[in-house]
Amino acid sequence: MKKLAKIETIPLREIWDPEPEFSSWLSRQESLDLLGEEIGLSIKPIKTEADVGKFRVDILAEEEGTGRKIVIENQLEDTNHDHLGKIITYASGYDAEIIIWIVRDTNEPHQRAIEWLNEHTDEKIGFFLIKVELLQIENSNPAPKFYVLASPNEWAKTTKESSSGGALNQTKIQQLEFWTKFRDFVKDKDSSVRLQTPRPRFYYDISMGFGEAHIALLISSKNGFSCGIWISKNKKLFNFLQTRKTEIEKEIPREVAWIDYRVASTIRVHKHVLNLFEQKKAQNYFEWFYENMVLFKKIFPKYFEEFRRIDK
Repeated sequence: MKKLAKIETIPLREIWDPEPEFSSWLSRQESLDLLGEEIGLSIKPIKTEADVGKFRVDILAEEEGTGRKIVIENQLEDTNHDHLGKIITYASGYDAEIIIWIVRDTNEPHQRAIEWLNEHTDEKIGFFLIKVELLQIENSNPAPKFYVLASPNEWAKTTKESSSGGALNQTKIQQLEFWTKFRDFVKDKDSSVRLQTPRPRFYYDISMGFGEAHIALLISSKNGFSCGIWISKNKKLFNFLQTRKTEIEKEIPREVAWIDYRVASTIRVHKHVLNLFEQKKAQNYFEWFYENMVLFKKIFPKYFEEFRRIDK
């Protein structure tokens, strides 16, 4: 029998002291991807130490694909009233829709306050309370681990909005159900894949750990299903990928559409579907999205890395 090692918890300030060192580490894209995987969001950094009047928010970011503003406040101590007030101030200062408070540990009244805010704000606003730990196995390098202590309940908020006469229509409800079941399908099939919280919309974004592009899954009553790379603004990246078009299309066993819109660009595959929400075919639909998602995640990172090297 192999010898088992013991997991130990390392004090946060052994690695990050003073606290701005943690903000500096977290502001890196790979660190935000680690956080995003835990809470189901694709996070793209904008600025650290962003001014809000006489205060400064640790990290200002946005949700990839939607542009929703995100404020992140770090506290390598237990929660307190001062930081609870700060996150609300920062959220109002940048009209943020996603507020993330990262702490060493929580005091029960503060956790209840975050839960209360999630219950009493509309579906556009979400508060996350996150605990961070550093874990070490024997003499290994410490590894950061995030734990969600409180988060918005998107499904409950959407249902409440609908039942109270809000703008959520039948199509939006079907979209939310579709993506929720798709996320459950992927979770059962491959637990290593982390997907963002589903929302009632026709697209579903998936991070690839590359701030300039992500995978976008789309459902449309007119056009059926599509899965592809979505590049929000970077025309240089899209033009570079076009120079590798022959190699890329050899790796994708179906017809590929290259579409250059005025601002965004996309490279995607398509599946014609008559009834988007047909329950009998749902598993087949989910399988199609999953297979193409995995394929695109396998193919494109090497081209992104090549682009990064030549674009320095």
